Amino acid sequence: MENIEESSPLRITPTVRALSSALRGKRENVSDSSRENGERIFPDPEKLWFKESSAKNLRNRDFLSPTTMLNTLYADGQVPPAVMSRVLSLRGSGVLPVAGGEVMCEGLRVRVDRAAAFRAVLAGGATEYLKPSSQRQGCVVLNCPALHPKPSTPTPDTLTLGQLRTVLLADHMGELLRRQGFAVSYCPTLPEDSDIITFLRSLGIDWPTAPANWTNKEREEKIQEALENSTYRERETERGRRTSGGGGRKAEEGENEGALRVNLKRVFQEEGLLGYDPSLGTCTVHSDSVSHLAQLDLATADCSVAMATALHVTSCQDEFRQQQIAVLWRATGATHTQRHLVCGPVKTPGSHLTAAQYLQLRRGQMKEASEMKYGDQVEGQTWDDIIRVMTSATVRFELLSTVHTSPVTLDVQREGGVSTKGPRGGVFVMYNCARLHTLFDSYERGVEKGLYPEIPEGSQLDFSALKEEGEWLLLFNYLITFSELLDQSGQAIDCEGGGARVNIKTEQICKFLVSLSKDFSSYYNRVHVLGEPLPHLFNQMFSRLYLLRALRELYHSALDTLNLPPIRQL
Repeated sequence: MENIEESSPLRITPTVRALSSALRGKRENVSDSSRENGERIFPDPEKLWFKESSAKNLRNRDFLSPTTMLNTLYADGQVPPAVMSRVLSLRGSGVLPVAGGEVMCEGLRVRVDRAAAFRAVLAGGATEYLKPSSQRQGCVVLNCPALHPKPSTPTPDTLTLGQLRTVLLADHMGELLRRQGFAVSYCPTLPEDSDIITFLRSLGIDWPTAPANWTNKEREEKIQEALENSTYRERETERGRRTSGGGGRKAEEGENEGALRVNLKRVFQEEGLLGYDPSLGTCTVHSDSVSHLAQLDLATADCSVAMATALHVTSCQDEFRQQQIAVLWRATGATHTQRHLVCGPVKTPGSHLTAAQYLQLRRGQMKEASEMKYGDQVEGQTWDDIIRVMTSATVRFELLSTVHTSPVTLDVQREGGVSTKGPRGGVFVMYNCARLHTLFDSYERGVEKGLYPEIPEGSQLDFSALKEEGEWLLLFNYLITFSELLDQSGQAIDCEGGGARVNIKTEQICKFLVSLSKDFSSYYNRVHVLGEPLPHLFNQMFSRLYLLRALRELYHSALDTLNLPPIRQL
């Protein structure tokens, strides 16, 4: 096995693969129960080991191969000495260094050399752990049907909460995909200085704009011509057939003499498109459909590759309509890959709010909560900016922390308020990020007063001083795992086949940040980081500052994917 590369970032997946390879080894000592017709049955390598994450289990093991797996591989679950030796001497690119292991009643448990892991991650500044483990290529167009004119540009007062959820999700996905190397564009282009653009900017969303008098007429004419000449256009002799709804208007409107209709069912059947609604029939083409397709054509025009992926981020209520649009686009001759990211509804028991009313409610509650906590100092531009960001954080975490296919239920009772405490949601995350800034501000003031020396180079520190279980939890569960978390959305986009819908774990960044904040808060409340200014305590203090500095950058990196700037003090 190759020697571990000092510069290679430690990763969970390569470690699990290396452990599985070491455990499987040669076909020896096979139990009778694991043979079938004389051949050995090997368990799935991905299931041979799993990474521990709970504080309780991390006290005595970091990886475990359960007894059930050992019984499958070896007679009576007895791990041969040669195999044990391979596991304990594990080396390789990205593989966590092993300190020891033993077979116990629960299985073969392995412990990582924690001091070596801390040194490998922290001494170099941890920057390699804050980005995806690999880079991809390609163009992704994030299409948000909720923002297309129908026929007028939507406003904050016409945007539903379900549609707001899709816009926030598209914004988040764009940041994640851009990190992975994809060229990302957004659709549609919106009129600059429109109410909807002002609204989106208040949430930190930078959507593409064009002058108010801009038109896409040339592309619309091109799309109209392509549909008129399409082999899937329904001719006059076929007029008796049933329509499928005609782009959001009543089907009977499409019965007008001369209306352009396209047989969508033929398109997805003959083009081999999977996962489309079988009730898609003949669609009457209206001007808003042509406008939508022209916007998609514009968004893909500058792609650096011939084939782009269009990801339609839509609500479940609009899914059928968007499938019509997607198949219509195909009928024009467009061959780009199209996937549908469908969001469940947003429910507000006891009331009905538009997106504008919801944002106004949360902003008012955030200001009230801030005034209760900080009193008269909550005034001026600085506090206006803080309240705007905290409101955006609240809204994003409320709408994005749930699996995208599931419904979201919001408590929008005006007397409910927004808590600035408690382990839930965006406020809690932003508060704990601010605590890290406050800690380092306190340290810098201590340096200015001569209490503490400057932080030395990581190579000068002995990271074995990090013995608190909370410290390993923060490194092992968050710093080391983050880059692989960032990889997941790109892997889902790359996935071939599987139908029109794509399921991406869009909720994971929000859940990651909430979980991180709970564990960091627990650690920070328990451990006094800036200790007495005594030389013999400095090594431990500096080691902790290295860990927490990396954690601060981790917060920034994760919040960036949500377009949330960190707040330095709360």
